[in-house]
Amino acid sequence: MAELQIPEDFCHNDVKPTGKTSHADGENFHWIWGEGRTDGAAFSNEDVKAAYEARGEKQVPLGIHGTTVAVDWDSCVAAGSCMSVCPVQTFQWYRTEKDIPAEKCLGETFEGTGLTEQDERLDYTDKSQPIREHDCTVCMACQEICPEGAIRIESANQEWHEKAAGTYVLMSSGSENPHAHD
Repeated sequence: MAELQIPEDFCHNDVKPTGKTSHADGENFHWIWGEGRTDGAAFSNEDVKAAYEARGEKQVPLGIHGTTVAVDWDSCVAAGSCMSVCPVQTFQWYRTEKDIPAEKCLGETFEGTGLTEQDERLDYTDKSQPIREHDCTVCMACQEICPEGAIRIESANQEWHEKAAGTYVLMSSGSENPHAHD
C-alpha cells in the first residue's frame, strides 16, 4: 500500500470546505476540501501532464473530493484501480459524464451516469470522483490498491461532513434516540 497523501485531520475542527459537488438525486453530495497542491503525483506524472497539454488545459490544484471517501485529485493519476475493486461503484470517471475541466466540477451536479470501469477514463486528465460516497461499505479496497495513496476512507469523518452541512446532531448519554422504534 502506498503512503496516504491525505492527512488524517484534513476536514477536522474549524476547516471549512471550499465547495461541493452534488448528486442529481437532490439528497447526496460530497464536499471539496482545500485549495489543492502542486506537489501531488498528478503534477509529476508524464501521462497526466501530456493529457493536459493535448487538451490545451492548464493543470491546476484541485483539492480533496469527498469526506468519508476522500480522493486527493492532485495525487490521482487516473490509474482506475479504485474502480476495479469497489464492490458498490462508489466512483465514476467524472469526465465520462461531463467532459469539463476538473476545476469546473466545483458546484456542479452530476447524475452519476459516468463510466465506472478502470480503463474507461477519457484520458489521464480524468479523475476518480466519489459520486456515490454515501454507498461506500468501508471495505478499504480502494485505499489499499491506489498506487499513489490518493484515497483515504474514514467513516468517522461523517461527523465533519454533517458539521459542514449544518446537519450534525450530538447525541448525549441518556438522550432519546431519534432513530429508535417503539
